[in-house]
Amino acid sequence: MSKDRIYNQSMAKIADFSFDAQVADVFTDMIERSVPGYRAILTMIETLTEHYAQPGSNLYDLGCSLGGATLAMANGMNAENCTIYAVDNSSAMVERCRKIMQRSVHTCAGVHIDSADIREVEIADASVVVLNFTLQFIPQSDRFQLLEKICAGMRPGGVLILSEKVIFKDDHLDELLAGIHHDFKRAHGYSDLEISQKRSALENVLIPETIPTHRERLLSAGFSSVDVWFQCFNFMSMLAVK
Repeated sequence: MSKDRIYNQSMAKIADFSFDAQVADVFTDMIERSVPGYRAILTMIETLTEHYAQPGSNLYDLGCSLGGATLAMANGMNAENCTIYAVDNSSAMVERCRKIMQRSVHTCAGVHIDSADIREVEIADASVVVLNFTLQFIPQSDRFQLLEKICAGMRPGGVLILSEKVIFKDDHLDELLAGIHHDFKRAHGYSDLEISQKRSALENVLIPETIPTHRERLLSAGFSSVDVWFQCFNFMSMLAVK
């Protein structure tokens, strides 16, 4: 696993963050040192797949990056005759994801990896759909339509697992949890320069929302039950049941 050093030198101009080859090379290290509870979420995606995957259904990892959630779903698969679709719009991520899946012989069968915009992917006969820190990178104006499409393409009893960085209406709480998150990153070896420069790179790319905003949108999109099952600081994961 390559170490993330993308922002460790002072930059005169900081470009918007993108999931290019440079990020793909260090993505595993980057996300594990940046997102509190990331491994726990993957472990529970495996467990939730055991509970909710229905025989003969489709499962989707939308914005799959290197396929962490894809592998979790594959490892948790108990239902027969299921197909997993892993989709990402970054060709660099998809290329590396395919290599990772090829090395995981026991999971590669029944997994299809595609490079595409998730807003254009057809969702059909789905029992489990994962958006693992993906929706935050979709323009806010497109988020409801995407979630509505996902819900419409699900079987009754199907679930969406939605993980996101979030903000809080209470300014004190928002500042407190953002500060604790920066402390988390420092504890995992990031310098203040790296934290500052990456924050600038993400400012116009990753747009977080509040937990109530996510909940209300999911209910409006057609899900019957929505609640938070995991939260650590300003990161959370929701389970939405059709």
